[in-house]
Amino acid sequence: MSLYRVFIDGQAGTTGLQIRQRLALHPHIEVVTIAHQLRRDNQARRELMAAVDVTVLCLPDDAARESAQLAEDAGCRVLDASSAHRTKPGWVFGLPELAPGQRETIASARQVANPGCYATGGISLLRPLISQGLLPDDAVYCINAISGYTGGGNKLVEQYAEGGPAYSAYALDFSHKHIPEIQTWSQLSARPVFQPAVGNFDQGMLVFIPVVHAAGHSRDLHTALQQWYEAETFVKVQAFNEIEPTTAPMLTPHGTNGSNNIELFVLANPAYSDRTLLIARLDNLGKGASGAAVQNLNIMLGLPESLCTNLPVA
Repeated sequence: MSLYRVFIDGQAGTTGLQIRQRLALHPHIEVVTIAHQLRRDNQARRELMAAVDVTVLCLPDDAARESAQLAEDAGCRVLDASSAHRTKPGWVFGLPELAPGQRETIASARQVANPGCYATGGISLLRPLISQGLLPDDAVYCINAISGYTGGGNKLVEQYAEGGPAYSAYALDFSHKHIPEIQTWSQLSARPVFQPAVGNFDQGMLVFIPVVHAAGHSRDLHTALQQWYEAETFVKVQAFNEIEPTTAPMLTPHGTNGSNNIELFVLANPAYSDRTLLIARLDNLGKGASGAAVQNLNIMLGLPESLCTNLPVA
């Protein structure tokens, strides 16, 4: 099997570092680096992009747009981990479990946008149920979530290294950058309300979506999710109305850390039979960022999809 060369543009950030950690043991991918003094030299970056198989962008949105253009000029395939291209025409949304045929689309794409962490949780819950008509696409869904502070990048990591609040809500103006991709790829006609928060822990994430529906349909929602994801390696639909006994009745955000897995929960109360709580649990730097990026790289390069998607065990 061939050895493929990958350039990570922006490898010093939290996502780029964890991609490098995963790829360090990859048997079929060589990570190519650029000299520190040339990392802002567009000509040097373009030449490097022309010499590799895929460029991975781990940059702020504006810088990612510029780098994507360099890669296009160089004729290089791109996987963008920023939010710059997730709803842009011509770019493929890099969630292989999104719908039948999505893997094949990713495999042949020249430009793939890696999903956002919160968006991965929200879309994984809503898309199967919206597309099958079990939930209406014109409802205004209220999505609440909490992430570890690594989701805020190096600046927030540094802030929490000196101590931080246990819980902080943010994006209080209904304008979080993940909303467009949640709406687009969940196939919602109404813009959802999204309220994120950060907790005083490094990695892990919970995404909550309470839904109202016809009485007694909670099990139908659970069955639909089970059937949608039954062949998926990285998505696990937990037993209906169950939380693992080690934490019950609490649910913590830490069960998937270091992995590319996402767990989905469907919780209901017979006393309130017209409503259900949908929950996704994932590692914001795993299936929410770096693990998903390696999964997409494997698909783009025709390699076994699970190779090195989890962090190496120390």
